[in-house]
Formats: sequence, C-alpha cells, structure tokens
Amino acid sequence: MAYAQDLSALLLSGERRHFGASPAFLKRRRLIGLVMRGILFTAAALSIFVTLGIVYVLVSESAKFFAHVSIFDFLFDTEWTPVFENPRFGIITLISGTFMSSLIALMVAVPLGTILAIYLSEYANSRVREIIKPCLELLAGIPTVAFGYFALLFLTPIFQIFIPGLSGFNLLVPGIVMGIMILPYIVSVSEDAMRAVPASLREGAYALGFSKLQTALRVIIPGAFSGVTAAYILGMSRAVGETMVVAIAAGQQARIAYNPLEGAATITAYIVQMSLGDLPHGSLAYLTIFAAGLTLFLMTFVFNIIAFWLRHKYREVY
Repeated sequence: MAYAQDLSALLLSGERRHFGASPAFLKRRRLIGLVMRGILFTAAALSIFVTLGIVYVLVSESAKFFAHVSIFDFLFDTEWTPVFENPRFGIITLISGTFMSSLIALMVAVPLGTILAIYLSEYANSRVREIIKPCLELLAGIPTVAFGYFALLFLTPIFQIFIPGLSGFNLLVPGIVMGIMILPYIVSVSEDAMRAVPASLREGAYALGFSKLQTALRVIIPGAFSGVTAAYILGMSRAVGETMVVAIAAGQQARIAYNPLEGAATITAYIVQMSLGDLPHGSLAYLTIFAAGLTLFLMTFVFNIIAFWLRHKYREVY
C-alpha cells in the first residue's frame, strides 16, 4: 500500500515538473520532435525514390531494346543468342532455367521449412528454440559465393556418384543448395505466423482429443495460412533472384531447361555473365541486360502481389 502511494506521488511530481516546464524546454522538445520526424520521413521516402530510380533505369533502357526487338519474339522465341552473328532473343530459355532451379529449391525448402516451423512452434521448448533460431539466422548470413562453390566443388561430385548422368554444371544441386539458403526465411516467417495463433484454439483442439500433430495440421496451419503462404512466396522470390549459386554451379548455356541433370542459364546468371564482358555500351547485346533485369523485376513483383493478395484474403484477425 505504501509502495503504491509512493509510486503515485512520484508520477504526480513528474506531471507537475512536465506542466511546470520552462517555455525554452518545451520549444526544444518540439524542435527535436520535428527533426526526428523529418529524419524518419526522409529515410522512408529515400527507399521509394531508390525504387522509382531503379524502375526508371530498367524501363528506359529496355524501351531502347524493344525498339529493335519485338515483344512477341522476346517472349516466345526458343533461342537466346544475343552475341551471335545472327542474334536471337528468346527470354523463355532463361525463364525456364530460373523456374526450374527455383522449383527445386521450393521442393526442398517448403517441406523442411514447414516441419521445422511446426517443431519450433508446437514442440520445442524455449531453450531449444533459442538454439535453433540463431543457427538458422547464421545460415542466412553465409555469403552466396560460398554456397555456390560448395555446390560446385563438394556436392556435385558426391551427387555424381549416385546419379551417373549428372553433368558437372546442372540445375539439381544448385536448386538443392538454394533450398537450404531460403530455409531461414520460410522457417522464421512461418513460425511467427503459427505462434500468433491464439492458445485458445490449441486448447479447444486438445479438448476434442486432437494430438499435437493433428492440432498443428488441422488447426494451426489453417489458422496461420496467410502467413505460411506469404513465407513460401517470399522464399520463391528469394530463389528467383539468387545470383551467385546458379552463376557458379548451374552453367551459362542458354537453353530450355527441362532436365535438371543438365546445366542451363538463369536470368541472374546471364546478367552476371554479360556484365563482366566487353560489350559496347549502348549496343543491342548490352541492352539485353536491362531487358532481362526488367523481366526479373516483373516476376518478383508478381510474386509479391500474390503474397499480398493471399495474406489479405486469408488473414485471420484474432
């Protein structure tokens, strides 16, 4: 009782000091608030301006490319030879390699990430969770170049022992490594969404006789569906935009990727390949870098729109 009285007296004295503050103090406080508000607004606006600048560069340079190449040929031609004597500009070859490697990555990351998220959310105690989550975050901090050479020099020879037809440059091994790379994103976002499901739903499921696994599969995942699907699409966007792993271990031969045991070029790998070459500035081959970059930007933009739509449509407000 005495402690509560002392606390209330302290709060009242603080209010008196606040209301009895000098005009100079109040003016300085308002000035600091305005300055901080301006700094935060500038930081937020800067990200928008940078994004708009990137879009402007991609669109303006791609417009020069499409002034010489029809969009129909760009989307539906099945050959990509921009530096040959008779150039062909079928972006579908690069898109197929990008989607094939990303699909393999999702086939690895989605089941493993979902299982890990369920374990961390429903089974692991706080001590185990505090050990596993930092380890996953460390996995996300490993440079992608290291992952690329790990796939090329270590995993590929091992896989060639069990898969004799596996090429030295292929899409299978880089896809698996990319799946490991995007695990932290899927696990973290999915686990946060599952832990946001109210405990009352778990208790109701247990009262009906559900086991922990049944509760996780029939109650928790449907309740966190918007967050879980957003995690999957975030991982897909991360895999589509991955550069160094596919540039090092997947090869740079542009062709339709229907066999993951063979190498193929992706959009990001082509951009790296052309950026390191001696292409004349402003040439048609040079402009293909921006056309490919715009295609990649539109792909990731569509994935983000789908993620936003799914989260808005299936979001549960508890």
